Amino acid sequence: MESRGDYLAAVAAIAAGHGPVAVDAERASGYRYSQRAYLIQVFRRGAGAFLFDPIAIGDFSDLQAAIVDEEWLFHAASQDLPCLQEVGLVPTRIFDTELGARIAGFPRVGLGAVVEQLLGITLAKAHSAADWSTRPLPQSWLVYASLDVELLPDLRDALAEQLEVAGKTRIAAEEFAAVLTRAPKPPRAEPWRRLSGMHALRGARALAIARSLWTARDAYARDADVAPGRTIPDAAIVAAAAAAPASRSELAGLRAFTGRASRSELDRWWAAVDEGRTTEDLPKLRGTGEATLPPPRAWADRNPAADRRYKAARAAVTARAEELDIPLENVLTPETLRQVAWEPPTPVATETVGAVLASHDARPWQVEETASIIASAFVAAEQQPASSDDDAS
Repeated sequence: MESRGDYLAAVAAIAAGHGPVAVDAERASGYRYSQRAYLIQVFRRGAGAFLFDPIAIGDFSDLQAAIVDEEWLFHAASQDLPCLQEVGLVPTRIFDTELGARIAGFPRVGLGAVVEQLLGITLAKAHSAADWSTRPLPQSWLVYASLDVELLPDLRDALAEQLEVAGKTRIAAEEFAAVLTRAPKPPRAEPWRRLSGMHALRGARALAIARSLWTARDAYARDADVAPGRTIPDAAIVAAAAAAPASRSELAGLRAFTGRASRSELDRWWAAVDEGRTTEDLPKLRGTGEATLPPPRAWADRNPAADRRYKAARAAVTARAEELDIPLENVLTPETLRQVAWEPPTPVATETVGAVLASHDARPWQVEETASIIASAFVAAEQQPASSDDDAS
């Protein structure tokens, strides 16, 4: 719905419904630069399903006020929360059926797989990668979008029962709460280094051209609100950087320089190439990166004691994850385990390890399940003699 009147009528119906509120959002990833929502779906028992056009409606404060105190249902909430927050829709309590399925130990946690396993219904996912910025939206897309929320209340109830039987209700609640408070990842220091095929470039000058082209493409894509790869692909940037054309015509004649905007915006790309060819601000051959620790495969040489601690603790946490029937990364993130293994607390004990885990945003249940076994693994590792035969991880 697009009109203000229809929107307010829908809000009134949703407010009069009962039970949790199922919410979903459709973006245009791969088509648009922004991650804004182009369709928002809401379902509540006693009210029905409603599809909102956020571009036309704009202000969702009435809907927010009507449902803010209710439990919101999502499947993979972390994907939808940012774009919902952009329009003022911010939950205070959630139930995430994708995350709940992980905790319950389901082998496949996509919406279709979980719905089929718990409700016996097969969902068609034909439009999951559609361009939701399309207007008007085809009727078949709208039907698909409705089903994404209409089944969530039944799915939530069935999954909650599974979690209760498995003794995992508290675990799920802590994980759901953590999704709401998790800070967004900081932007990368040098995002251009993520270009596919960068390993083929040699020399700082080639890197400078790649950096300049990436920056020009990103600015153009942002202004045009189009996915960067739909202007010129990564492969075109890498090819131009490797060739280092000396003129606009050379760039135009480069067969590997392809893409929808490769020729229509040729002046823009040539200006970027020329900047990269002439700048004195050359990038380092290796980026600074965001990681604070070396890769585990290098630990045996660089920090043998940390290597022994990490291997022992990883084996112990893996075993516990298998006992809990919860994926290892949900029991404790690999980065958190690496951090505490590289620089353990002094003295090593359940309490001190638990405090470090909590400082890395481990939830109380994770601390309870892993602090003791990690501390024991560290102590055992310290008692092992150093060996040159340790396998790099």
